[in-house]
Amino acid sequence: MLKFFATGVDRPEIGDRAAIDRLFRKHRLRVMLAITLGYGLIYTCRLALGVVKKPLIDGGIFSPNELGLIGSALFYTYAIGKLTNGFLADHANIKRFLAASFLLTALCNLAMGFTTALWAAVLLWGLNGWFQSFGAPGGVVAMTAWFSNKERGRAYGVWSTAHSIGEGLTFLGVGALVAALGWRAGFWGPGLIGVITAIGVYMLLQDRPRTMGLPNVNDWKRDRYQEVAKPDLRSVLAQQLSILKIPAIWVLCLAAATTYVTRYAINSWGILYLQEARGFSLPMAGTLLMLSTLAGIAGAIAFGFISDKLFDARRPPVNLLFGLLELAGLGLIFFAPTSVPVLIAGMLLFGMGLTGLVTSLGGLFAVDIAPNRVAGAAMGVIGIFSYIGAGIQEQVSGALIEQGMTVVDGVRSYDFGPAIWFWIGSSVVSTLLAASLWRTRRRD
Repeated sequence: MLKFFATGVDRPEIGDRAAIDRLFRKHRLRVMLAITLGYGLIYTCRLALGVVKKPLIDGGIFSPNELGLIGSALFYTYAIGKLTNGFLADHANIKRFLAASFLLTALCNLAMGFTTALWAAVLLWGLNGWFQSFGAPGGVVAMTAWFSNKERGRAYGVWSTAHSIGEGLTFLGVGALVAALGWRAGFWGPGLIGVITAIGVYMLLQDRPRTMGLPNVNDWKRDRYQEVAKPDLRSVLAQQLSILKIPAIWVLCLAAATTYVTRYAINSWGILYLQEARGFSLPMAGTLLMLSTLAGIAGAIAFGFISDKLFDARRPPVNLLFGLLELAGLGLIFFAPTSVPVLIAGMLLFGMGLTGLVTSLGGLFAVDIAPNRVAGAAMGVIGIFSYIGAGIQEQVSGALIEQGMTVVDGVRSYDFGPAIWFWIGSSVVSTLLAASLWRTRRRD
């Protein structure tokens, strides 16, 4: 089994330069399509639960508290898996590694459509989180294998749109599917998408170029950095552990955790809020959340440009700016009158502000303040805290929403107030923590 998933042996290099050029051009396009569209489509299997919460509650299948427990299982297993599976991805045949993980997460979704037992739902959704955690490290490994040093920034920019594709498709497409066919379709639809995606990824992706008789992509592009001596493994481990002694890393961990509270509060409970508190249909609620996702693409790009060009790569001032945008959006979403234009404005501000903060706390700022050689370890630690925060959010939000739920003469009503203040409070804390590192120095 392990041998099946291991990367292949290097083959002798092809002698025909024209053939090498032709194969690289062919497979690089396929790799980018596979990791971007594949990861985006499989994202629907991660977010399906947030779309079906109202019919599950209305049908008496699960309570909000139980849904919070189910949702948290995914985030906790994802937090652990994202770190450990990154090490596995470095040694794997990415073609088989990603295709298998996508197929397994699809099967988890298909099975969710058949279960109404709490223990089974928690188990399946936890397994789903574990298999989902293969996606990001697998995509990064494929990207570094097929795109050279100076191309990687653009390639990463294209690939990073995948989660926005997945969120938009879930909120709009899966939302319409559930409205037409019921809650089970909310799992079966993404499950079928996942099966097709797994097949497509297997057909499009390839193992490393060297296993096909191609040179290293950096040699093909003549894009080699100056070689440096490899450090002793113990030295690397010592440097990785040294990040735990950097106070700013711990502040970033807490800031990221509270940011992910707000991020996944809206992703997981936003549709239920818009349906119950604002009176929107499921398709309309999904459309509003999709607008937030689209604004997030602009927010991620704008954050990097503004911090690099206007603030000389200083992230804290821009953290504050985008945190205020996020808070302004939350204010409109939760406290403004029920007006579609106003809610659209709120979603756009929230999506732009939140995604800018996520871009900084989960990537740019982490790399800035950690030594370059162990930037990956810093992002791994911050990633664990982020998804633990998301998991805690699921449980706390579910409990608060259930406490505010009343049923009179068969009519269910909600008081989202406590949950809303929990979400906004987390956003305030994350903004203050992210801005508090005003004088933190960048490291080489």
